[in-house]
Amino acid sequence: MARHLITSALPYINGIKHLGNMVGSMLPADVYSRYLRQRGHDVLYICATDEHGTPAELAAKEQGLPVAEFCGKAHDAQKAVYDGFGLAFDHFGRSSSAQNAELTQHFARKLNENGFVEERAIRQVYSPADGRFLPDRYVEGTCPHCGYDKARGDQCENCTRVLDPTDLINPRSAISGSTELEVRETKHLFLLQSKLQVEVEEWIARTAGEWPQLASSIARKWLTEGLHDRAITRDLDWGVPVPADTWPELAAEGKVFYVWFDAPIEYIGSTKEWSDENPADRDWKSWWYKADDVRYTQFMAKDNVPFHSVMFPATEMGVREPWKKVDYLKSFNWLTYYGGKFSTSQKRGIFTDAALEILPADYWRYFLIANAPESDDSSFTWEHFAATVNKDLADTLGNFVNRVLSFSRKRFGDDVPAGKEAGEAEAKLGTEIAGLLAEYEAQMEALQFRKAASALRALWSAGNSYLEEKAPWLEIKTDPEAAALTLRTAMNLIHLYAVVSEPFIPASSKAMRGAFALADDTATWVTAEQAAALDTVPAGTAFTVPPVLFAKITEEDLESYRERFGGAPE
Repeated sequence: MARHLITSALPYINGIKHLGNMVGSMLPADVYSRYLRQRGHDVLYICATDEHGTPAELAAKEQGLPVAEFCGKAHDAQKAVYDGFGLAFDHFGRSSSAQNAELTQHFARKLNENGFVEERAIRQVYSPADGRFLPDRYVEGTCPHCGYDKARGDQCENCTRVLDPTDLINPRSAISGSTELEVRETKHLFLLQSKLQVEVEEWIARTAGEWPQLASSIARKWLTEGLHDRAITRDLDWGVPVPADTWPELAAEGKVFYVWFDAPIEYIGSTKEWSDENPADRDWKSWWYKADDVRYTQFMAKDNVPFHSVMFPATEMGVREPWKKVDYLKSFNWLTYYGGKFSTSQKRGIFTDAALEILPADYWRYFLIANAPESDDSSFTWEHFAATVNKDLADTLGNFVNRVLSFSRKRFGDDVPAGKEAGEAEAKLGTEIAGLLAEYEAQMEALQFRKAASALRALWSAGNSYLEEKAPWLEIKTDPEAAALTLRTAMNLIHLYAVVSEPFIPASSKAMRGAFALADDTATWVTAEQAAALDTVPAGTAFTVPPVLFAKITEEDLESYRERFGGAPE
Protein backbone atom coordinates (compact mmCIF):
# COMPACT_ATOMS: atom_id res chain seq x y z
CA MET A 1 0.00 0.00 0.00
CA ALA A 2 1.08 3.59 -0.63
CA ARG A 3 2.47 5.97 1.95
CA HIS A 4 0.32 9.06 2.36
CA LEU A 5 1.54 12.28 3.96
CA ILE A 6 -1.33 14.60 4.85
CA THR A 7 -1.18 18.13 6.25
CA SER A 8 -3.84 20.71 6.95
CA ALA A 9 -3.22 24.45 7.10
CA LEU A 10 -1.85 25.47 10.47
CA PRO A 11 -4.45 27.26 12.63
CA TYR A 12 -3.29 30.58 14.04
CA ILE A 13 -2.63 30.54 17.75
CA ASN A 14 -4.77 33.59 18.53
CA GLY A 15 -8.01 32.06 19.73
CA ILE A 16 -10.39 29.17 19.16
CA LYS A 17 -11.37 28.74 15.52
CA HIS A 18 -14.84 28.86 14.01
CA LEU A 19 -16.53 26.14 11.99
CA GLY A 20 -15.27 27.62 8.72
CA ASN A 21 -11.68 26.96 9.78
CA MET A 22 -12.62 23.42 10.73
CA VAL A 23 -14.31 22.50 7.44
CA GLY A 24 -11.71 24.32 5.33
CA SER A 25 -8.73 22.26 6.39
CA MET A 26 -8.51 20.04 9.46
CA LEU A 27 -11.79 18.12 9.29
CA PRO A 28 -11.61 16.97 5.65
CA ALA A 29 -7.97 16.05 6.19
CA ASP A 30 -9.04 13.91 9.14
CA VAL A 31 -11.86 12.26 7.16
CA TYR A 32 -9.45 11.43 4.34
CA SER A 33 -6.74 10.21 6.73
CA ARG A 34 -9.17 7.93 8.51
CA TYR A 35 -10.43 6.53 5.21
CA LEU A 36 -6.91 5.80 3.94
CA ARG A 37 -5.92 4.11 7.20
CA GLN A 38 -9.01 1.91 7.03
CA ARG A 39 -8.07 0.90 3.48
CA GLY A 40 -4.68 -0.28 4.73
CA HIS A 41 -2.43 2.61 3.67
CA ASP A 42 0.50 3.93 5.70
CA VAL A 43 -0.70 7.41 6.69
CA LEU A 44 0.94 10.30 8.52
CA TYR A 45 -1.37 13.22 9.36
CA ILE A 46 0.52 16.27 10.57
CA CYS A 47 -0.66 19.66 11.80
CA ALA A 48 0.43 22.30 14.34
CA THR A 49 -0.42 25.67 15.78
CA ASP A 50 1.04 28.61 13.86
CA GLU A 51 2.55 30.58 16.74
CA HIS A 52 4.80 33.26 15.31
CA GLY A 53 4.06 36.68 13.93
CA THR A 54 1.89 39.52 15.05
CA PRO A 55 -1.32 37.59 15.87
CA ALA A 56 0.48 35.87 18.75
CA GLU A 57 2.07 39.08 20.03
CA LEU A 58 -1.16 41.07 19.82
CA ALA A 59 -3.25 38.36 21.49
CA ALA A 60 -0.68 37.90 24.26
CA LYS A 61 -0.56 41.66 24.83
CA GLU A 62 -4.34 41.78 25.09
CA GLN A 63 -4.29 39.08 27.78
CA GLY A 64 -1.31 40.57 29.60
CA LEU A 65 0.79 37.43 29.22
CA PRO A 66 4.32 36.80 27.97
CA VAL A 67 3.92 35.59 24.41
CA ALA A 68 5.53 32.19 25.07
CA GLU A 69 3.17 31.53 27.97
CA PHE A 70 0.18 32.67 25.94
CA CYS A 71 1.10 30.37 23.07
CA GLY A 72 1.52 27.37 25.34
CA LYS A 73 -1.93 27.84 26.86
CA ALA A 74 -3.56 28.60 23.52
CA HIS A 75 -2.00 25.51 21.94
CA ASP A 76 -3.41 23.29 24.68
CA ALA A 77 -6.84 24.93 24.36
CA GLN A 78 -6.95 24.40 20.61
CA LYS A 79 -5.72 20.80 20.92
CA ALA A 80 -8.50 20.05 23.43
CA VAL A 81 -11.12 21.25 20.94
CA TYR A 82 -9.61 19.22 18.10
CA ASP A 83 -9.55 16.15 20.34
CA GLY A 84 -13.22 16.82 21.04
CA PHE A 85 -13.91 16.81 17.30
CA GLY A 86 -12.14 13.47 17.00
CA LEU A 87 -9.32 14.75 14.81
CA ALA A 88 -6.84 11.87 14.72
CA PHE A 89 -3.58 13.74 14.11
CA ASP A 90 -0.47 11.63 14.25
CA HIS A 91 1.12 14.75 15.69
CA PHE A 92 -0.17 18.23 16.45
CA GLY A 93 2.93 20.31 16.92
CA ARG A 94 3.98 23.91 17.48
CA SER A 95 5.77 26.21 15.07
CA SER A 96 7.67 27.65 18.04
CA SER A 97 9.43 24.30 18.49
CA ALA A 98 13.20 23.93 18.44
CA GLN A 99 12.82 21.57 15.48
CA ASN A 100 11.11 24.21 13.38
CA ALA A 101 13.70 26.85 14.33
CA GLU A 102 16.50 24.51 13.27
CA LEU A 103 14.88 23.67 9.94
CA THR A 104 13.88 27.25 9.17
CA GLN A 105 17.42 28.48 9.71
CA HIS A 106 18.72 25.60 7.58
CA PHE A 107 16.37 26.54 4.73
CA ALA A 108 17.42 30.20 4.97
CA ARG A 109 21.11 29.38 4.92
CA LYS A 110 20.73 27.09 1.91
CA LEU A 111 18.68 29.67 0.01
CA ASN A 112 21.38 32.20 0.74
CA GLU A 113 24.16 29.86 -0.41
CA ASN A 114 22.28 29.31 -3.68
CA GLY A 115 21.84 33.00 -4.37
CA PHE A 116 18.12 33.26 -3.60
CA VAL A 117 18.33 35.52 -0.53
CA GLU A 118 19.40 39.14 -0.61
CA GLU A 119 19.74 41.76 2.10
CA ARG A 120 18.00 44.98 1.15
CA ALA A 121 17.40 48.35 2.73
CA ILE A 122 13.70 49.12 2.59
CA ARG A 123 11.38 51.80 3.80
CA GLN A 124 9.03 50.49 6.45
CA VAL A 125 6.22 51.86 8.55
CA TYR A 126 7.36 53.19 11.93
CA SER A 127 5.09 54.26 14.77
CA PRO A 128 6.51 56.98 17.06
CA ALA A 129 3.62 56.34 19.44
CA ASP A 130 4.67 52.71 19.81
CA GLY A 131 8.40 53.36 19.47
CA ARG A 132 8.95 50.59 16.93
CA PHE A 133 8.79 49.49 13.33
CA LEU A 134 5.44 47.92 12.58
CA PRO A 135 5.47 44.54 10.83
CA ASP A 136 2.78 44.11 8.23
CA ARG A 137 0.07 42.68 10.49
CA TYR A 138 0.60 45.54 12.93
CA VAL A 139 -0.66 47.93 10.26
CA GLU A 140 -4.36 48.08 9.38
CA GLY A 141 -6.19 50.19 6.85
CA THR A 142 -8.30 50.20 3.73
CA CYS A 143 -7.50 47.75 0.94
CA PRO A 144 -6.61 49.63 -2.29
CA HIS A 145 -8.15 46.84 -4.38
CA CYS A 146 -11.58 46.23 -2.82
CA GLY A 147 -12.04 49.02 -0.28
CA TYR A 148 -12.29 46.72 2.76
CA ASP A 149 -11.49 48.96 5.73
CA LYS A 150 -10.00 46.32 8.04
CA ALA A 151 -7.32 44.97 5.71
CA ARG A 152 -4.02 43.97 7.26
CA GLY A 153 -0.64 44.98 5.98
CA ASP A 154 0.15 41.51 4.66
CA GLN A 155 -3.15 40.43 3.12
CA CYS A 156 -6.72 41.58 2.68
CA GLU A 157 -8.94 38.84 4.11
CA ASN A 158 -11.86 40.17 2.06
CA CYS A 159 -10.39 39.86 -1.46
CA THR A 160 -7.33 37.70 -0.48
CA ARG A 161 -4.89 40.01 -2.30
CA VAL A 162 -1.40 39.98 -0.81
CA LEU A 163 -0.36 43.46 0.33
CA ASP A 164 2.47 45.46 1.79
CA PRO A 165 1.72 47.85 4.66
CA THR A 166 2.56 50.83 2.48
CA ASP A 167 -0.22 49.80 0.06
CA LEU A 168 -2.96 50.51 2.61
CA ILE A 169 -5.11 53.61 2.48
CA ASN A 170 -5.45 55.50 5.79
CA PRO A 171 -3.12 53.12 7.66
CA ARG A 172 -3.13 52.89 11.47
CA SER A 173 -1.19 51.03 14.13
CA ALA A 174 -2.86 47.81 15.28
CA ILE A 175 -1.16 48.29 18.65
CA SER A 176 -2.11 51.83 19.63
CA GLY A 177 -4.49 52.83 16.84
CA SER A 178 -2.25 55.79 16.05
CA THR A 179 -2.49 57.18 12.53
CA GLU A 180 0.69 59.25 12.97
CA LEU A 181 2.87 56.80 11.14
CA GLU A 182 6.19 57.39 9.44
CA VAL A 183 8.16 55.51 6.82
CA ARG A 184 11.79 54.90 7.80
CA GLU A 185 14.63 52.87 6.35
CA THR A 186 15.53 49.44 7.78
CA LYS A 187 17.22 46.29 6.47
CA HIS A 188 15.56 42.93 5.78
CA LEU A 189 16.20 39.66 3.97
CA PHE A 190 14.38 39.06 0.70
CA LEU A 191 13.60 35.77 -0.97
CA LEU A 192 14.28 36.25 -4.67
CA GLN A 193 11.18 34.50 -5.94
CA SER A 194 11.51 36.21 -9.31
CA LYS A 195 14.56 34.05 -10.02
CA LEU A 196 12.46 30.91 -9.37
CA GLN A 197 9.48 31.88 -11.52
CA VAL A 198 10.25 29.58 -14.44
CA GLU A 199 10.92 26.58 -12.19
CA VAL A 200 7.65 27.09 -10.33
CA GLU A 201 5.74 27.48 -13.62
CA GLU A 202 7.19 24.23 -14.95
CA TRP A 203 6.37 22.44 -11.70
CA ILE A 204 2.77 23.76 -11.67
CA ALA A 205 2.35 22.66 -15.30
CA ARG A 206 3.40 19.11 -14.33
CA THR A 207 1.58 18.88 -11.02
CA ALA A 208 -1.51 21.08 -10.79
CA GLY A 209 -3.50 19.46 -13.59
CA GLU A 210 -5.32 17.15 -11.20
CA TRP A 211 -5.82 19.73 -8.46
CA PRO A 212 -9.26 21.26 -7.86
CA GLN A 213 -9.89 24.15 -10.25
CA LEU A 214 -9.96 26.55 -7.31
CA ALA A 215 -6.40 25.69 -6.30
CA SER A 216 -4.89 25.49 -9.77
CA SER A 217 -6.51 28.73 -10.93
CA ILE A 218 -5.21 30.65 -7.91
CA ALA A 219 -1.70 29.30 -8.47
CA ARG A 220 -1.73 30.14 -12.17
CA LYS A 221 -3.13 33.61 -11.48
CA TRP A 222 -0.20 34.33 -9.20
CA LEU A 223 2.27 33.10 -11.77
CA THR A 224 0.62 35.14 -14.53
CA GLU A 225 0.97 38.26 -12.40
CA GLY A 226 4.62 37.35 -11.79
CA LEU A 227 6.47 36.26 -8.67
CA HIS A 228 7.91 39.17 -6.76
CA ASP A 229 10.87 39.18 -4.42
CA ARG A 230 9.47 39.24 -0.89
CA ALA A 231 10.84 40.12 2.53
CA ILE A 232 11.19 37.06 4.76
CA THR A 233 12.19 38.83 7.97
CA ARG A 234 10.34 41.09 10.37
CA ASP A 235 10.97 43.38 13.34
CA LEU A 236 9.37 41.30 16.08
CA ASP A 237 10.33 39.97 19.49
CA TRP A 238 8.76 36.56 18.87
CA GLY A 239 9.80 34.26 16.05
CA VAL A 240 12.61 32.15 14.62
CA PRO A 241 15.70 34.37 14.96
CA VAL A 242 17.89 35.17 11.97
CA PRO A 243 21.07 33.09 12.52
CA ALA A 244 24.00 35.19 13.65
CA ASP A 245 26.54 33.00 11.85
CA THR A 246 25.11 34.07 8.50
CA TRP A 247 23.64 37.54 9.10
CA PRO A 248 25.34 38.94 12.24
CA GLU A 249 24.10 42.52 11.77
CA LEU A 250 20.47 41.57 11.33
CA ALA A 251 20.69 39.08 14.18
CA ALA A 252 22.07 41.81 16.45
CA GLU A 253 19.06 43.95 15.53
CA GLY A 254 16.75 41.16 16.66
CA LYS A 255 15.27 40.31 13.28
CA VAL A 256 13.15 37.18 13.06
CA PHE A 257 11.83 35.26 10.08
CA TYR A 258 8.46 36.19 8.63
CA VAL A 259 5.74 33.85 9.88
CA TRP A 260 4.82 32.87 6.31
CA PHE A 261 8.39 31.76 5.76
CA ASP A 262 8.67 29.53 8.82
CA ALA A 263 5.04 28.32 9.08
CA PRO A 264 5.08 25.96 6.05
CA ILE A 265 8.44 24.62 7.16
CA GLU A 266 6.66 23.60 10.38
CA TYR A 267 4.99 20.78 8.45
CA ILE A 268 8.47 19.26 8.33
CA GLY A 269 9.26 20.53 11.81
CA SER A 270 6.15 18.95 13.28
CA THR A 271 7.04 15.66 11.62
CA LYS A 272 10.47 15.88 13.25
CA GLU A 273 8.77 16.61 16.60
CA TRP A 274 6.75 13.42 16.08
CA SER A 275 9.87 11.47 15.18
CA ASP A 276 11.91 12.82 18.08
CA GLU A 277 9.30 11.51 20.52
CA ASN A 278 10.22 7.95 19.48
CA PRO A 279 13.34 8.08 17.28
CA ALA A 280 13.92 4.34 17.39
CA ASP A 281 10.68 3.65 15.52
CA ARG A 282 10.08 6.84 13.53
CA ASP A 283 12.04 8.37 10.70
CA TRP A 284 10.83 11.88 9.88
CA LYS A 285 13.19 12.28 6.96
CA SER A 286 11.77 9.33 5.06
CA TRP A 287 8.51 11.30 4.73
CA TRP A 288 10.12 14.49 3.46
CA TYR A 289 13.59 13.93 2.02
CA LYS A 290 13.97 11.86 -1.16
CA ALA A 291 10.45 10.64 -0.39
CA ASP A 292 9.54 9.47 -3.90
CA ASP A 293 7.24 6.76 -2.53
CA VAL A 294 5.11 9.29 -0.59
CA ARG A 295 1.95 10.93 -1.90
CA TYR A 296 1.60 14.31 -0.23
CA THR A 297 -1.88 15.87 0.08
CA GLN A 298 -2.49 19.32 1.58
CA PHE A 299 -5.83 20.70 2.79
CA MET A 300 -6.61 24.41 3.10
CA ALA A 301 -9.04 27.25 2.48
CA LYS A 302 -8.60 29.38 -0.61
CA ASP A 303 -6.84 32.27 1.18
CA ASN A 304 -3.94 29.93 2.02
CA VAL A 305 -3.52 28.58 -1.51
CA PRO A 306 -1.02 31.19 -2.80
CA PHE A 307 1.46 30.48 -0.02
CA HIS A 308 1.28 26.70 -0.43
CA SER A 309 1.00 26.43 -4.20
CA VAL A 310 3.67 28.97 -5.13
CA MET A 311 5.65 30.48 -2.25
CA PHE A 312 6.52 27.36 -0.28
CA PRO A 313 7.29 25.26 -3.38
CA ALA A 314 9.57 28.10 -4.54
CA THR A 315 11.32 27.96 -1.18
CA GLU A 316 11.77 24.20 -1.44
CA MET A 317 13.15 24.52 -4.98
CA GLY A 318 15.59 27.24 -4.01
CA VAL A 319 17.10 25.12 -1.25
CA ARG A 320 18.35 22.72 -3.97
CA GLU A 321 17.67 19.71 -1.80
CA PRO A 322 15.14 16.91 -2.53
CA TRP A 323 12.40 18.00 -0.13
CA LYS A 324 8.95 16.59 -0.79
CA LYS A 325 6.53 18.96 -2.55
CA VAL A 326 2.77 18.69 -2.55
CA ASP A 327 1.21 16.23 -5.01
CA TYR A 328 -2.42 17.22 -4.48
CA LEU A 329 -3.67 20.49 -3.02
CA LYS A 330 -7.29 20.20 -1.87
CA SER A 331 -8.68 23.72 -1.50
CA PHE A 332 -11.99 24.94 -0.13
CA ASN A 333 -14.07 28.07 -0.45
CA TRP A 334 -15.51 29.71 2.65
CA LEU A 335 -18.26 28.68 4.99
CA THR A 336 -20.36 31.71 5.86
CA TYR A 337 -22.97 32.28 8.55
CA TYR A 338 -26.31 33.09 6.92
CA GLY A 339 -24.29 34.47 4.01
CA GLY A 340 -22.25 36.80 6.24
CA LYS A 341 -18.89 36.46 7.92
CA PHE A 342 -18.34 34.77 11.23
CA SER A 343 -17.71 37.53 13.77
CA THR A 344 -16.41 37.15 17.32
CA SER A 345 -16.91 40.83 18.18
CA GLN A 346 -20.51 40.82 16.98
CA LYS A 347 -21.22 37.42 18.58
CA ARG A 348 -22.30 35.98 15.28
CA GLY A 349 -21.50 32.46 14.20
CA ILE A 350 -20.41 29.23 15.84
CA PHE A 351 -16.94 28.62 17.15
CA THR A 352 -15.66 25.11 17.63
CA ASP A 353 -15.57 25.04 21.43
CA ALA A 354 -19.13 26.34 21.65
CA ALA A 355 -20.28 23.84 19.03
CA LEU A 356 -19.11 20.96 21.21
CA GLU A 357 -20.90 22.43 24.23
CA ILE A 358 -24.31 22.01 22.62
CA LEU A 359 -24.02 18.87 20.47
CA PRO A 360 -21.62 15.92 20.04
CA ALA A 361 -18.89 16.12 17.45
CA ASP A 362 -20.46 13.70 14.98
CA TYR A 363 -23.40 16.03 14.36
CA TRP A 364 -20.95 18.74 13.26
CA ARG A 365 -18.59 16.43 11.41
CA TYR A 366 -21.31 15.00 9.22
CA PHE A 367 -23.05 18.28 8.49
CA LEU A 368 -19.85 20.14 7.65
CA ILE A 369 -18.48 17.50 5.30
CA ALA A 370 -21.86 16.89 3.66
CA ASN A 371 -22.02 20.63 2.95
CA ALA A 372 -18.32 21.33 2.44
CA PRO A 373 -17.66 24.51 0.40
CA GLU A 374 -15.85 22.71 -2.39
CA SER A 375 -17.14 24.33 -5.58
CA ASP A 376 -18.42 27.58 -4.05
CA ASP A 377 -18.93 29.29 -0.72
CA SER A 378 -21.60 27.59 1.40
CA SER A 379 -23.77 29.16 4.06
CA PHE A 380 -24.46 27.77 7.51
CA THR A 381 -27.98 28.29 8.81
CA TRP A 382 -29.50 26.68 11.86
CA GLU A 383 -32.50 25.65 9.81
CA HIS A 384 -30.36 23.77 7.29
CA PHE A 385 -28.27 22.24 10.05
CA ALA A 386 -31.35 20.96 11.88
CA ALA A 387 -32.93 19.61 8.69
CA THR A 388 -29.75 17.70 7.81
CA VAL A 389 -29.26 16.26 11.28
CA ASN A 390 -32.89 15.27 11.64
CA LYS A 391 -33.28 13.71 8.20
CA ASP A 392 -29.91 12.05 7.60
CA LEU A 393 -28.59 11.25 11.05
CA ALA A 394 -31.66 10.88 13.28
CA ASP A 395 -34.20 9.46 10.81
CA THR A 396 -32.20 7.64 8.15
CA LEU A 397 -29.33 6.17 10.20
CA GLY A 398 -30.18 6.46 13.88
CA ASN A 399 -33.77 5.33 13.59
CA PHE A 400 -32.76 2.38 11.41
CA VAL A 401 -30.27 1.16 14.03
CA ASN A 402 -32.64 1.64 16.93
CA ARG A 403 -35.74 0.05 15.47
CA VAL A 404 -33.90 -2.98 14.05
CA LEU A 405 -32.11 -3.79 17.29
CA SER A 406 -35.04 -2.92 19.56
CA PHE A 407 -37.54 -4.94 17.55
CA SER A 408 -35.26 -7.95 17.28
CA ARG A 409 -34.53 -7.91 20.99
CA LYS A 410 -38.23 -7.69 21.79
CA ARG A 411 -39.19 -10.59 19.50
CA PHE A 412 -36.09 -12.82 19.44
CA GLY A 413 -34.02 -11.95 22.50
CA ASP A 414 -30.45 -10.73 22.87
CA ASP A 415 -28.84 -12.79 20.10
CA VAL A 416 -28.91 -12.25 16.35
CA PRO A 417 -31.70 -14.50 15.06
CA ALA A 418 -31.02 -17.10 12.39
CA GLY A 419 -34.16 -17.27 10.29
CA LYS A 420 -34.31 -18.52 6.75
CA GLU A 421 -31.55 -18.66 4.18
CA ALA A 422 -31.06 -15.39 2.28
CA GLY A 423 -33.36 -15.07 -0.70
CA GLU A 424 -33.93 -12.92 -3.75
CA ALA A 425 -34.54 -9.72 -1.78
CA GLU A 426 -31.26 -10.15 0.13
CA ALA A 427 -29.32 -10.89 -3.06
CA LYS A 428 -30.77 -7.77 -4.65
CA LEU A 429 -29.89 -5.74 -1.56
CA GLY A 430 -26.34 -7.11 -1.51
CA THR A 431 -25.78 -6.13 -5.14
CA GLU A 432 -27.12 -2.65 -4.44
CA ILE A 433 -24.98 -2.20 -1.33
CA ALA A 434 -21.83 -3.35 -3.17
CA GLY A 435 -22.51 -0.82 -5.94
CA LEU A 436 -23.17 2.03 -3.52
CA LEU A 437 -20.04 1.15 -1.56
CA ALA A 438 -17.98 1.31 -4.78
CA GLU A 439 -19.43 4.77 -5.48
CA TYR A 440 -18.58 5.89 -1.94
CA GLU A 441 -15.03 4.61 -2.32
CA ALA A 442 -14.62 6.33 -5.70
CA GLN A 443 -15.70 9.70 -4.31
CA MET A 444 -13.44 9.38 -1.29
CA GLU A 445 -10.50 8.48 -3.52
CA ALA A 446 -11.26 11.56 -5.62
CA LEU A 447 -11.51 13.75 -2.48
CA GLN A 448 -15.03 14.79 -3.47
CA PHE A 449 -16.43 15.06 0.03
CA ARG A 450 -19.96 16.23 -0.66
CA LYS A 451 -20.41 13.47 -3.21
CA ALA A 452 -18.90 10.97 -0.77
CA ALA A 453 -21.41 12.08 1.88
CA SER A 454 -24.20 11.64 -0.65
CA ALA A 455 -23.00 8.11 -1.42
CA LEU A 456 -22.81 7.29 2.29
CA ARG A 457 -26.33 8.63 2.78
CA ALA A 458 -27.50 6.40 -0.10
CA LEU A 459 -26.02 3.39 1.69
CA TRP A 460 -28.01 4.24 4.81
CA SER A 461 -31.17 4.80 2.76
CA ALA A 462 -30.84 1.41 1.08
CA GLY A 463 -31.21 -0.26 4.46
CA ASN A 464 -34.38 1.67 5.19
CA SER A 465 -35.83 0.76 1.81
CA TYR A 466 -35.08 -2.92 2.41
CA LEU A 467 -36.70 -2.75 5.84
CA GLU A 468 -39.82 -1.08 4.50
CA GLU A 469 -40.06 -3.62 1.67
CA LYS A 470 -39.70 -6.65 3.93
CA ALA A 471 -41.69 -5.16 6.87
CA PRO A 472 -40.57 -7.57 9.60
CA TRP A 473 -43.27 -6.18 11.93
CA LEU A 474 -45.76 -7.76 9.52
CA GLU A 475 -43.66 -10.84 8.66
CA ILE A 476 -43.49 -11.78 12.33
CA LYS A 477 -47.23 -12.39 12.34
CA THR A 478 -47.23 -15.02 9.60
CA ASP A 479 -43.62 -16.14 9.11
CA PRO A 480 -41.28 -15.57 12.10
CA GLU A 481 -38.37 -17.19 10.25
CA ALA A 482 -38.70 -14.66 7.43
CA ALA A 483 -38.77 -11.82 9.95
CA ALA A 484 -35.64 -13.23 11.58
CA LEU A 485 -33.85 -13.27 8.21
CA THR A 486 -34.81 -9.65 7.60
CA LEU A 487 -33.54 -8.58 11.01
CA ARG A 488 -30.31 -10.58 10.68
CA THR A 489 -29.67 -8.95 7.30
CA ALA A 490 -30.42 -5.52 8.74
CA MET A 491 -27.99 -6.14 11.60
CA ASN A 492 -25.30 -6.98 9.09
CA LEU A 493 -26.08 -3.65 7.44
CA ILE A 494 -25.64 -1.90 10.79
CA HIS A 495 -22.19 -3.44 11.16
CA LEU A 496 -21.31 -2.45 7.60
CA TYR A 497 -22.48 1.10 8.32
CA ALA A 498 -20.35 1.14 11.45
CA VAL A 499 -17.22 0.28 9.47
CA VAL A 500 -17.65 2.51 6.41
CA SER A 501 -19.13 5.52 8.26
CA GLU A 502 -16.16 5.85 10.60
CA PRO A 503 -14.35 8.57 8.60
CA PHE A 504 -17.42 10.81 8.97
CA ILE A 505 -18.87 9.89 12.37
CA PRO A 506 -16.22 7.96 14.34
CA ALA A 507 -17.90 8.04 17.77
CA SER A 508 -21.26 6.86 16.43
CA SER A 509 -19.56 4.19 14.34
CA LYS A 510 -17.83 2.90 17.45
CA ALA A 511 -21.19 2.72 19.25
CA MET A 512 -22.78 0.81 16.35
CA ARG A 513 -19.89 -1.59 16.11
CA GLY A 514 -19.87 -2.11 19.85
CA ALA A 515 -23.48 -3.24 19.79
CA PHE A 516 -22.32 -6.66 18.55
CA ALA A 517 -20.30 -9.03 20.70
CA LEU A 518 -18.20 -10.38 17.86
CA ALA A 519 -15.28 -12.46 19.07
CA ASP A 520 -12.82 -11.24 16.45
CA ASP A 521 -14.04 -7.97 14.96
CA THR A 522 -10.85 -6.69 13.32
CA ALA A 523 -12.25 -5.63 9.95
CA THR A 524 -11.05 -2.21 8.87
CA TRP A 525 -13.11 -2.06 5.68
CA VAL A 526 -15.74 -4.00 3.75
CA THR A 527 -14.94 -5.75 0.47
CA ALA A 528 -17.40 -5.87 -2.39
CA GLU A 529 -17.90 -9.58 -1.70
CA GLN A 530 -18.62 -8.95 1.97
CA ALA A 531 -21.03 -6.17 1.07
CA ALA A 532 -22.90 -8.47 -1.28
CA ALA A 533 -22.99 -11.36 1.20
CA LEU A 534 -23.93 -9.33 4.31
CA ASP A 535 -22.86 -12.14 6.64
CA THR A 536 -20.24 -10.54 8.88
CA VAL A 537 -22.50 -10.78 11.93
CA PRO A 538 -23.61 -14.43 12.10
CA ALA A 539 -26.70 -15.77 13.81
CA GLY A 540 -26.19 -16.34 17.52
CA THR A 541 -24.04 -13.24 18.03
CA ALA A 542 -25.04 -11.41 21.20
CA PHE A 543 -25.99 -7.76 20.81
CA THR A 544 -27.13 -4.80 22.85
CA VAL A 545 -29.23 -1.78 21.95
CA PRO A 546 -27.01 1.30 22.20
CA PRO A 547 -28.35 4.64 23.44
CA VAL A 548 -30.02 6.84 20.85
CA LEU A 549 -27.31 7.75 18.36
CA PHE A 550 -28.75 11.08 17.23
CA ALA A 551 -31.41 13.13 18.97
CA LYS A 552 -33.59 15.31 16.80
CA ILE A 553 -33.15 19.07 16.94
CA THR A 554 -36.44 20.69 17.94
CA GLU A 555 -37.85 24.14 17.27
CA GLU A 556 -37.12 25.01 20.90
CA ASP A 557 -33.51 24.00 20.35
CA LEU A 558 -33.32 26.18 17.25
CA GLU A 559 -34.73 29.15 19.08
CA SER A 560 -32.14 28.83 21.83
CA TYR A 561 -29.30 28.42 19.32
CA ARG A 562 -30.33 31.51 17.36
CA GLU A 563 -30.62 33.49 20.56
CA ARG A 564 -27.15 32.47 21.68
CA PHE A 565 -25.27 32.63 18.39
CA GLY A 566 -27.29 35.11 16.36
CA GLY A 567 -29.38 34.60 13.30
CA ALA A 568 -29.13 36.09 9.85
CA PRO A 569 -26.86 39.18 9.70
CA GLU A 570 -28.77 42.42 9.29
